[in-house]
Amino acid sequence: EVRLVESGGGLVQPGGFVKLSCEASGFIFGDYSMAWFRQGPGKEREGVTCITGSGGSTYYPVSVTGRFTVSRDNAKKTLHLQMNSLKPEDTAMYYCAARYGDVCSGSAPDFGYWGQGTQVTVSS
Repeated sequence: EVRLVESGGGLVQPGGFVKLSCEASGFIFGDYSMAWFRQGPGKEREGVTCITGSGGSTYYPVSVTGRFTVSRDNAKKTLHLQMNSLKPEDTAMYYCAARYGDVCSGSAPDFGYWGQGTQVTVSS
């Protein structure tokens, strides 16, 4: 059974930081590109970052470039998202997702496996 379990969310002050983790099981982690998506209140789900199976290639939209860093540990089957300089507009439910193959994508339909999400709220 494929499982993706996110953790690390919570309430953070503007300008603060948080590190999200996603623990994977039930599939060969290194064979999959992994991504983080988010969905804020009243907004569509958007891609935050993606990293290929080998970790050799990453993708970030302009909105988070320079603030967010994705990483993965294939031995531990874990995906991380370091989020710095957080803004109120970063408030959202954050999901990790898996896509077979070594090609990244920022499109949600390209990912077949999803976690349940972890809430990040940026507020003073």
